[in-house]
Amino acid sequence: MTGEDYSLLGLFFSAFLSSTILPGSSEAVLVALAIHSGQSSWDLLAVATAGNTLGGMSSWVLGWVMALRFPLTELSKEAHRRAVERVQQWGSPILLFSWIPVIGDPLCVAAGWLRMSWLGALLFIGVGKALRYWALLAMLPASGT
Repeated sequence: MTGEDYSLLGLFFSAFLSSTILPGSSEAVLVALAIHSGQSSWDLLAVATAGNTLGGMSSWVLGWVMALRFPLTELSKEAHRRAVERVQQWGSPILLFSWIPVIGDPLCVAAGWLRMSWLGALLFIGVGKALRYWALLAMLPASGT
């Protein structure tokens, strides 16, 4: 593997972890690579989006599994109830906002908990995250996007 391959792999894992309940800052990694690595903005966009989308889907799976143990009727935390209510009200398109810190992870978990279509979840999570990374890259000088 070359240094560029390791950079992309690092970006993928940073994006994946940033989209789970673990803390991370894939945006900083993306911007640093866009400025200093010489990688194509499109490659960076694709890798960051793939990692962040898979991280969001891991939260969806977590919600799906949690529903087996904790039925919807037993929600005790207000934040959990609000996330479920939002997802019920707006459906899969609410996952376009899964990139937003603090609320994005609960939205993905709630979508899995509610047994929303994995394909719809994947589509809306991916589009939302791609748009966020694209906007970030577009703000950089000579980003090539």
